[in-house]
Amino acid sequence: MDLRVFTEPQQGATYDTLCTVAKTAEDLGYDAFFRSDHYLKMGDADGLPGPTDAWITLAGLARETRRIRLGTLVTSATFRHPGVLAIEVAQVDAMSGGRVEFGFGAGWFESEHTAYGIPFPAEKFPRFEEQLAIVTGLWSTPVGETFSFSGQHYTLTDSPALPKPAQSRLPVIIGGMGAKRTPRLAAQYATEFNVPFQSPEASAEQFERVRKAAKDAGRDPQDITFSNALVACVGASDAEVAERAAAIGRDVDELKANGLAGSPDEVADKIGRYAETAGTSRFYLQILDLSDLDHLELIAQRVMTQLG
Repeated sequence: MDLRVFTEPQQGATYDTLCTVAKTAEDLGYDAFFRSDHYLKMGDADGLPGPTDAWITLAGLARETRRIRLGTLVTSATFRHPGVLAIEVAQVDAMSGGRVEFGFGAGWFESEHTAYGIPFPAEKFPRFEEQLAIVTGLWSTPVGETFSFSGQHYTLTDSPALPKPAQSRLPVIIGGMGAKRTPRLAAQYATEFNVPFQSPEASAEQFERVRKAAKDAGRDPQDITFSNALVACVGASDAEVAERAAAIGRDVDELKANGLAGSPDEVADKIGRYAETAGTSRFYLQILDLSDLDHLELIAQRVMTQLG
């Protein structure tokens, strides 16, 4: 079971804070450091000192880390033109020596678009589908050949399709609970499928839809990694769990029901239920208090060691 650190910097984090968390995660043996792609805080957080851009952050981390994989959960298709996005991600992959993973979604948070003057189209999914075709098409076009695309929303003509990622196949992560279009796109493009903030049973149902879509597309479902993302709140004692829950403004019982909360043994057992029920082989631990590095250490020493 891979354990990955997943952060929400729009709630309030500087690049230096994110760099400290990423380096700590690397030193503790986590598989990857991921961040969201948002420009506006959510809920009661003050969001200070303000947002950091996902791909600028990962470019910096690419040069300041050595082993840990880096990615987004997920990049919003509404924020960047697909041609520019393909260049950015390929460049960061090269800067990291081939450690980038590309989580990609249609975009959903209208308020951040309004706040920063970013268009928020009514029909996001068709644009997302075209962007997937363009970004992956640019990356897979052989060097020396050109890439063209003519769609309803985007047109590319004789692109040199450069630069290329360092990885021969840069991992693409698609996720969500859509019942039809999402599994179809995952079957076509994804190396990993992620379900965020759902139960083992709901995850199993969605994973099965993706597996069926893969089979229908003539693809082996075993080629796809299935993952979950849940908020983490782990403590060596009940008091420590309560303290960490209070620090992120959440209730312990709610976190135990909907996240990965409690003692290390409780959390390891719940991760095991996801593996058994849904076939999950990777977890993104949403870490909301980025100042609490002891939390990362406890999970590494007392949870990760139980998972093998």
